[in-house]
Amino acid sequence: MKTILIVDDEKNYLLVLDTLLSDEGYNVITCQDPRQAVKMVEEEQPQLVITDLKMPGLSGIELLKLVKQRRPDLQVIIMTAFGTIETAVEAMREGAYHYILKPFHNEELKLVVKRAIEMSELVTEKSLLSQELSHRLGFEEFVCASGPMKKVASLAEQVAPTRTTVLVQGESGTGKELVARFIHRKSPRSKRSFVAVNCGALTETLLESELFGHEKGAFTGAVSRKKGRFELADNGTLFLDEISNTSEALQIRLLRVLQEQTFERLGGTTPIKVDVRIIAASNQNLRRLVETGAFREDLFYRLNVFVIDIPPLREREDDILPLAEHFLHVFTAEIGKQIRAFSPEVEECLKRYRWPGNVRELKNVIERAVVVCNTGEISIDDLPAELRAKGPSAAAKLPVDFSKPLPQIVEDYERELIREALKRAGGVQARAARILGISPASLQYKLGKYGLQ
Repeated sequence: MKTILIVDDEKNYLLVLDTLLSDEGYNVITCQDPRQAVKMVEEEQPQLVITDLKMPGLSGIELLKLVKQRRPDLQVIIMTAFGTIETAVEAMREGAYHYILKPFHNEELKLVVKRAIEMSELVTEKSLLSQELSHRLGFEEFVCASGPMKKVASLAEQVAPTRTTVLVQGESGTGKELVARFIHRKSPRSKRSFVAVNCGALTETLLESELFGHEKGAFTGAVSRKKGRFELADNGTLFLDEISNTSEALQIRLLRVLQEQTFERLGGTTPIKVDVRIIAASNQNLRRLVETGAFREDLFYRLNVFVIDIPPLREREDDILPLAEHFLHVFTAEIGKQIRAFSPEVEECLKRYRWPGNVRELKNVIERAVVVCNTGEISIDDLPAELRAKGPSAAAKLPVDFSKPLPQIVEDYERELIREALKRAGGVQARAARILGISPASLQYKLGKYGLQ
């Protein structure tokens, strides 16, 4: 339901407009104080403001300027019983959508309001498209050359047209939010908001306020009403990242919203109904957390309707070079360098590395390489030390004595590789294990086997 804020110091006009526009299906809020109206624009987030021109304390033109400073996309209609060409021109110059004389014809006003709301939707759609373009330029391309990622893309396309709740699981940096945005983009909600919130980045109180909003005075520092992410995502998609980090109390509130699509702001008692598509994500296995009692079983089954598991980058080697080439193209354009490609040694090194940070780490590596590269090709020396340790040149430096039996050569070679990895890792065993592409437990066993502890 579209919200219209009407500002007029004459109560009779407020009553007339409230009745007229409420009958048209709009949610109408009224205000006699133009200064209070400025706060209501921020608190209520209306899609249209209709204001009188002459009011005590603040004129309609002054109110228009303040509104446009805070919400440049918000449409404003100015009404007056003292119309002149000069004031009409000034209103339009300051960004008013329309200028109406009192007394007005009901049908004319309804038509102008309808068109202003449509204009508001077009501006919002344009903003969403701009955000979408920004995300695409910001590494939101869905690169899926490998079989596992093609399966992920197929599942995302299948679920996108539905209202089904989706749970995306995968290690940090694999692209869970990218998949969520892909689903939103392919859904009937694509022209509405995609709202993301990282549940692991906020304290319980702040997260609850972010999700559900709060009323003025709900807690210390709540100086005005605030809409939460659920309201902002109405008719769109809400992405709950790292949902495994939520407390049990918050999980109970989330369960209710999923079941009833209603909630109350903090400090409020009025139920607010929303139509929101939920996509949740976790870098932990929620089923295992349920088994250990760390996550509510009832909420898990509400979220576990359609699961998409994103494999780590080390399990989809065919994606590494296409992703690297994509990042190379983006960063060279951004930084303004003419770098054509990667050397064969770099390509081999990128494919052999285990990528514990997944796609996010790959992006950072390519950005660094573009910054330090001074030629037209990324060379092995442009990569960080931990990657160069996995490159083909590292093995060539290790001694090989072919006079020994093959099992002994292999053990000697493995011992030297472990020593080299520990050296490059500064003695940190967990980092050395990542360089070698093995688990810390395996490294611990080999250290004991070769007497390297």
